[in-house]
Amino acid sequence: MTAVVVVHGLWMPGSEAYLLRERLLVAGFSPAQFRYRTIADDLDSSAARLAEFVATMPGERVHLVGHSLGGLVMLKMLERYGPMRVGRLVCLGSPLCGSAAGENLARLPGGRWLLGKAMAQCIAEAPGRHWDGPLELGIIAGDLAVGLGRVLGRLPVPHDGTVGVAETQLPGATDHLVLPVSHFAMLFSAAVAWQTAEFLRTGRFKR
Repeated sequence: MTAVVVVHGLWMPGSEAYLLRERLLVAGFSPAQFRYRTIADDLDSSAARLAEFVATMPGERVHLVGHSLGGLVMLKMLERYGPMRVGRLVCLGSPLCGSAAGENLARLPGGRWLLGKAMAQCIAEAPGRHWDGPLELGIIAGDLAVGLGRVLGRLPVPHDGTVGVAETQLPGATDHLVLPVSHFAMLFSAAVAWQTAEFLRTGRFKR
């Protein structure tokens, strides 16, 4: 079975992706969870640790699946260390082109600390970000507007409660799919897991 490394998002420990990993296992993959400090560590150090983790995976090829901030950690790893044995990539609700919710949070007292170093770096590097790597990149966005991001201020419509669909549309990506899920609930969605597995197998989402 081909290994799949799952990378969690901001403020998450990785255990929330348990059901996603189980569904990827049923789909014929061998999932492993990468964990990192989402607030204390910057994007570059998390990417370096991910590269070390990927290097320990067995097999000729390793796929990557990242939720939210996890998707940006994946892309930074590839930017700095190259594809190594990485096969295909799937980002789930990742704010690849900026984050209105993050910018809104940063304006609040204590918000910059809560946002963390990695997410602040992602926002700063967002202008002009595009995908021109040799690997196939699939992106799943949600448009069910339920989430904590709404209480922080206005978000670009449509959005998943935290990340706007437009914020996920990275130029150069192989495929982009919008599903009726919220930002956090996409981790528990059978449709998201199924489409993720489909992209890892074929390089395209099923329509």
